[in-house]
Amino acid sequence: MHDMVIRNGTVYDGTGAAPVQADVAIDDGVISAVGVVAGAGREEIDASGKIVTPGFVDIHTHFDGQVTWDPYLAPSSCHGVTTIVMGNCGVGFAPCRPEQRDWLIGLMEGVEDIPGTALHEGIRWDWESFPEYLDALEARPLALDVAAQVPHGAVRAYVMGQRGADHETASPAEIQEMARLVVEGIEAGALGFSTSRTEKHKDSSGVLTPTITAHEDELLGIARAVGAGGKGVLQGISDFYDFEGEFALFKRMAKESGLPISLTVEQQDARPEWWLQLLDGIAQAQAEGVDMYGQVPPRATGVLLGLTATASPFTLNPVFGEIAGLPLDEQLARLREPDFRARVLAQERALLGVPLFDEVLYSFDKMFALGDPANYEPDPEDSIGAQARRRGVSPEEVAYDMMLEEDGRALIYQPLFNYEPGNLDHVKTMLDHPYTVSGLSDGGAHCGMLCDASFPTTLIQHWGRDRSRGDKLPLEQLIAMQTSRTARQVGLLDRGILQPGYRADVNIIDFDGLTLHPPHVVNDLPAGGRRLVQKATGYEVTVINGRVAFRQGEPTGELNGRVIRGAQPAPALLQ
Repeated sequence: MHDMVIRNGTVYDGTGAAPVQADVAIDDGVISAVGVVAGAGREEIDASGKIVTPGFVDIHTHFDGQVTWDPYLAPSSCHGVTTIVMGNCGVGFAPCRPEQRDWLIGLMEGVEDIPGTALHEGIRWDWESFPEYLDALEARPLALDVAAQVPHGAVRAYVMGQRGADHETASPAEIQEMARLVVEGIEAGALGFSTSRTEKHKDSSGVLTPTITAHEDELLGIARAVGAGGKGVLQGISDFYDFEGEFALFKRMAKESGLPISLTVEQQDARPEWWLQLLDGIAQAQAEGVDMYGQVPPRATGVLLGLTATASPFTLNPVFGEIAGLPLDEQLARLREPDFRARVLAQERALLGVPLFDEVLYSFDKMFALGDPANYEPDPEDSIGAQARRRGVSPEEVAYDMMLEEDGRALIYQPLFNYEPGNLDHVKTMLDHPYTVSGLSDGGAHCGMLCDASFPTTLIQHWGRDRSRGDKLPLEQLIAMQTSRTARQVGLLDRGILQPGYRADVNIIDFDGLTLHPPHVVNDLPAGGRRLVQKATGYEVTVINGRVAFRQGEPTGELNGRVIRGAQPAPALLQ
């Protein structure tokens, strides 16, 4: 008798192959048969009319703090994710000296918009070194499988102290010590090393991330040391203002280490072509035998604005500032007063002087009502700016009224990156590229302005079924993008495929009924911290390590996840 049999489903095995009608048998936490399964299961699940896929592998999250108090890792677990990789973008919480805890929290708060109060309250800090961090996680209950990377920012501060935070140049001895710590982390079970070189990443006081000015000797020294051990991956993000110099640095890291590197790829309106240059550079590197990949999103990187979010189009408005700290119901009462409304709307736009932030607040031609189900490819004719022109009013008036909907909980969606043509055609180019992987969900991060942990649902629902403003993509390709391909990118060859011997992480999805609902704000973080969560209808069952961990996206209480220690080989019987 099998432990579990999933019967009569349409199986997408994660390899990109065409689907088949089949049963899936599970024993001892692994797939034991796919096809016609004659033997009964101790647990039988009827998947008639449903699709059956491998569990989704999300390789770009920031659950480094949340994982220490939350075994379920929502909202990623609401979207079929069974394995998460954290420690991206050079930020994380190990290694860490006791006196550096506040600084690391400030860095994570600023870079990833995670409330510092929640991190202070929630993290128990029963570690200092990276190996001790993994040990601490291993002692906690987990519903999902969790893997980590060694973050450059934490390592730099650990070795250099305040000099590291202040962007000073590392000495040869300090580079050697940083390399030793990264290798130590990888030997203990980290999947790789991550770094950040973007001006978008600043700590909570506005200081740029400490790794942005790290010299070539530092990055190459670490990469070579990791490569000498023969295992691990590299991950990075950069603004690529000096494209030739920056790309050459990342390319050398991959070439001289012999390790794969993945780089964030996003289209920005202010620099509309550099992402194509990056993809071309990656393709050329691959042609030369250098293992480089782009991490790309399945939709725009979208900012959410509103009364319950971190920002709104009136954040810098001095009259609106009179009520900014009040409870929501009191804000609503004041905002509904005609005189107060007139005072707010009479104010001229105040500019912060930071182009990206000013773009977030005032790009009314790229602001939309998100709707339910959430629409992530809205028509520019439906924008706040377009509505205002049709009505002969200011866009601020439209935005003001929109924010008051749903008793003040309505959110305005602004597709900040990847939406320059007014649709997702650029994203399709990214997804179609031979050397890209789906990523950048930032699960666990951007608690008050973004909620992109739902990327896996967008990838299959929008691109596989719903897209009406351009071409779709084959569902088998989409599922492979976030199962076998993401798993392979970080060396987890034991999962992402529904074939005998592979790990029994499985989704049963009502694909016809799959619906992504809009995000909403909850205050369920430690110390009452606020975050955006987003759910989807249609994830009937999610199996992790052979047991049902989630039904309808809600936890069953099964805590069968684990900390992944390093790269995992493919099943021996298939090698």
